[in-house]
Amino acid sequence: MEMLPWRATTILAVRRNSKVAVAGDGQVTVGEAKLKRKANKIRRLAEGKVLAGFAGAAADAFTLFERFEAQTGTIPRQPGPGRGGVGQGLAHRRMLRRLEALLIVADAERSLVISGSGEVIEPDDDAIAIGSGGSYALAAARALLGHSALTAAEIAREALRIASDICIYTNAEIVVEEL
Repeated sequence: MEMLPWRATTILAVRRNSKVAVAGDGQVTVGEAKLKRKANKIRRLAEGKVLAGFAGAAADAFTLFERFEAQTGTIPRQPGPGRGGVGQGLAHRRMLRRLEALLIVADAERSLVISGSGEVIEPDDDAIAIGSGGSYALAAARALLGHSALTAAEIAREALRIASDICIYTNAEIVVEEL
């Protein structure tokens, strides 16, 4: 019998008016079945100055999260493979195992996506999302950023709620943290 990985789904980060909010849904799945509906996938690091959220294979996501926290626990000033910092440290360990997970990390100034194979990407705009419902949440967040006066936390919550209405792997048990 093949064991299916437990998957943590959607995470969204939104920036507005010098605030950043990171939101995550509560769903964890095994294949096509819901395993947990109130999981918290958002963590505070660096004495509360960094928010991190994870999506992907749950065990890999926790490993990636622990590697990031052990590496620095803070967001590098110049992200990216080949530039040192988090990407290089995580990429170096990919020989051990390629992780099927993604992290969003955000501090007061920047947001990044970090992959399980060591890539580090900084978004071009004020919203970024990962996971099964990430595309839906990102589209909703961009629309709300452009056409509302909502706060970063309000946009993150509403965009994830919209994604939960569309994506079967995303639910409306939403946790939002804000810096």
